[in-house]
Amino acid sequence: MSEIELVLRSTRVITPEGTRAATVTVADGRIAAVLPYEAEVPPGAHLEDFGDDVLLPGLVDTHVHVNDPGRTEWEGFWTATRAAAAGGITTLVDMPLNSIPPTTTVDHLRTKREVAAGKAHIDVGFWGGALPDNVKDLHPLHDAGVFGFKAFLSPSGVDEFPHLDQERLARSMTEIAGFDGLLIVHAEDPHHLDSAPQRGGPEYAHFLASRPRGAEDRAIADLIEQAKRLHARVHVLHLSSSDALPLIAAAKAEGVRITVETCPHYLTLTAEEVPDGASEFKCCPPIREAANQDLLWQALADGTIDCVVTDHSPSTADLKTADFATAWGGISGLQLSLAAVWTEARQRGHSLEDVVRWMSTRTAALVGLGARKGAIEAGRDADFAVLAPDETFTVDPAALQHRNRVTAYAGRTLSGVVRSTWLRGERIVAEGEFTEPKGQLLTRMP
Repeated sequence: MSEIELVLRSTRVITPEGTRAATVTVADGRIAAVLPYEAEVPPGAHLEDFGDDVLLPGLVDTHVHVNDPGRTEWEGFWTATRAAAAGGITTLVDMPLNSIPPTTTVDHLRTKREVAAGKAHIDVGFWGGALPDNVKDLHPLHDAGVFGFKAFLSPSGVDEFPHLDQERLARSMTEIAGFDGLLIVHAEDPHHLDSAPQRGGPEYAHFLASRPRGAEDRAIADLIEQAKRLHARVHVLHLSSSDALPLIAAAKAEGVRITVETCPHYLTLTAEEVPDGASEFKCCPPIREAANQDLLWQALADGTIDCVVTDHSPSTADLKTADFATAWGGISGLQLSLAAVWTEARQRGHSLEDVVRWMSTRTAALVGLGARKGAIEAGRDADFAVLAPDETFTVDPAALQHRNRVTAYAGRTLSGVVRSTWLRGERIVAEGEFTEPKGQLLTRMP
């Protein structure tokens, strides 16, 4: 048995059995044991006592656009992983698009990994992409360790990542189901989008009308039918339409292998509060009305929605024009996701245990990392965030680690200050001071 090197102690440790006072021991980068609070510190071990601050498992964000290489001026592995670490995230999975090349072949995956090596402050995995012409590449990418495959059912916004029509979706889904892989889907129906009014300009109401709920609802209904027919594993990305929830609940009850995520911006921001011309709030699908948001929270509580991820999709500031039709669509939220969700969750009567379940335990399970990440228990990686849950701060864009500090959360007061973040038993950030990158590049576990 390895010797205990580190002991972490808090009156509030979030474990799978609940929150309790505990002492957590660490050896060789893994949790050795979760012991009673009064447990003795082994000789030679270093003790960190966090008092009443909460010790929680590091968050696992499975939806991040790092954009590196090719659009590194938008973000990059160095800045994205620093921002994530500052926000209590210890693992992210990078989306296959907005970088050039996209992660759609084994060679492109190799390029991505070479660029990320040595720059990752936290652990990083990779999604592959499903395009109309790369069915032959899907199994090799799976064997090379991607965690699954992303597809768009409507235009992605970048030319190098075209969307799938229903026939090509079926081809890709058939191939992926053949090796029991996971297909993750941007579900908006292009026909509904084409028939929606496209007026452009600075008015948010016009943009909202251009991305109607019906586009999501139709695409999700089609996805469910395909998944049911092919017995495939599918995951709905960034759900914003509450109208789709009955379809999803019924599919789950029938045994369809479907999971669903939503995002902090859908849970904390509302269409009614978006100022005209403020395209830092633009994303696709869009931030919807407060009544819609209430139903998303209900679906999180009852399990219809499985998890919460950022869909961090930054760009340079010049692409966030005042015209919602032409502005880049994406919310930057890596560093602020935990605080944003916790601020709203506590107001709605949810606990930090709920937030950990949505943003760490279930996201780790989604990508097959549930044996290593997502909980404080023996045998898992010693990845932690230390949170002062009652302390507040006002979001100052200049204080963010994102490469481009454009944020829809500017000026908002949030609850929950991350004191420090730990990766495999090493403190990687505390009080704004970072160590050199210590992240590993992850591959899908068999």
